[in-house]
Amino acid sequence: MTRNGEGRNSGGVSKKTKIFVLDTNIILHDYKAIRHFQDNDIVIPIAVLEELDKFKKGTDALSFNARGFMRDIDRLTEGKMFGRNGVPIGKGLGNIKIEPNHPFPESLQSLFMDDIQDHRILSTAIWVREHHPDRFVALVTKDINLRMKSKAAGMEAQDYMTDRIEDEKVEVSQKPMSYINEVEPDQLQQLVYGQDNCLPYRELFKEEPQANQLFKMKWKGDSSGAAVCVRYDADRKVLALVRNNNAYGIKPRNDEQKFAMDACLNPKIQLVSLTGGAGTGKTLIALASALEQVHEYDQIILSRPTVILGNQDIGFLPGDQKSKMGPFVQPLMDNLNVIKSQFRPSSKEALKIENLLEEEKLLISPLAYIRGRSLGKVFFIVDEAQNLTPHEIKTIITRAGEGTKMVFTGDIFQIDQPYLDRWSNGLTHLREKMAGQKLFEHVFLSKGERSQLSDIASRLL
Repeated sequence: MTRNGEGRNSGGVSKKTKIFVLDTNIILHDYKAIRHFQDNDIVIPIAVLEELDKFKKGTDALSFNARGFMRDIDRLTEGKMFGRNGVPIGKGLGNIKIEPNHPFPESLQSLFMDDIQDHRILSTAIWVREHHPDRFVALVTKDINLRMKSKAAGMEAQDYMTDRIEDEKVEVSQKPMSYINEVEPDQLQQLVYGQDNCLPYRELFKEEPQANQLFKMKWKGDSSGAAVCVRYDADRKVLALVRNNNAYGIKPRNDEQKFAMDACLNPKIQLVSLTGGAGTGKTLIALASALEQVHEYDQIILSRPTVILGNQDIGFLPGDQKSKMGPFVQPLMDNLNVIKSQFRPSSKEALKIENLLEEEKLLISPLAYIRGRSLGKVFFIVDEAQNLTPHEIKTIITRAGEGTKMVFTGDIFQIDQPYLDRWSNGLTHLREKMAGQKLFEHVFLSKGERSQLSDIASRLL
């Protein structure tokens, strides 16, 4: 399937532009979506506006996108009527039109009996197609069920492809690191025992690796499987040894965790993404690293998306903010308790954690409360980041002030948002768009370390 918005053939010969009918979830996912269809025309069913109206008063990202879209449409139509052909979206773009509801054709009326918004959007898309027989018309929706209904009715339906990452790039992000075999013993000796614990990259590569690319190096003739962990330091143009650090009583149990902790402890790397399955230690390593460096930051903030149902946020739950957040922050508290269990209850390390919580130097907060803040000198951990859209990830990172470090953790195969997948979620986008930047490092953790039972279950069940 082609990307949304492709309106010219490969030879550059002009042909009739397409018409894309957008579902509500496209706008809630990306309120600037209407500008990503090149010179093709956009139709917004009136049923979509009715659904957007339900989101206009919220404080979450969906409500922000709904309001942003309506303000954009209001500017486009200032002093204008939509008319038959709609209004221009902008230079080099097509027109946009709001289309009233239309019933299903008589032949399909018995196919969809319920009068729901999805069916109104689908029937309007079919009406647009029938009234433009000379043009390609497609319904664009992230709702898989609506796409199936559309296809059952003979209506072309597509996913929103603009922010979809290719399969090959997603697969690359799920590989722990690259291997360098048959390394000369004297080179490894320079890495491990040399004064600077580094090796010029030209001794092993013709082309320069990406910044913070990770490698495991094995020496010639060794069959034990032992390897040396290195990271490419783009500032010094060297392969630098990754040491087996520990943070606040937590020690890496495998090489992937070693890379993850090195990234979280490195002050030069201001943005880190840690991906992997349950029990691989992503959140635990990030939190332990933050506590180890607490003196370097004014505050440690832990947060995660509050995924509930539809447009409901934590406001509808009973109790105060602490009570509302209880179910969502418990996994973060579990990781904190694991760290505390490394010390005696009366030890200075355990008491320090209690003091940090009391003084809100260690703060667990919902993401909705971060909007509008400027986060200066903060170690900011976002757990379950696979449930964020690319726009939400961008919004969070742009809050970063001077001296702030951000760590995003998650598993792109465990997504709870209905309109995100492993190709379009914000965590996948973060790795793809930031790869090669000197201040960014991505680590994929594949080995579960929660328990032997957890590891076996994750592999076999």
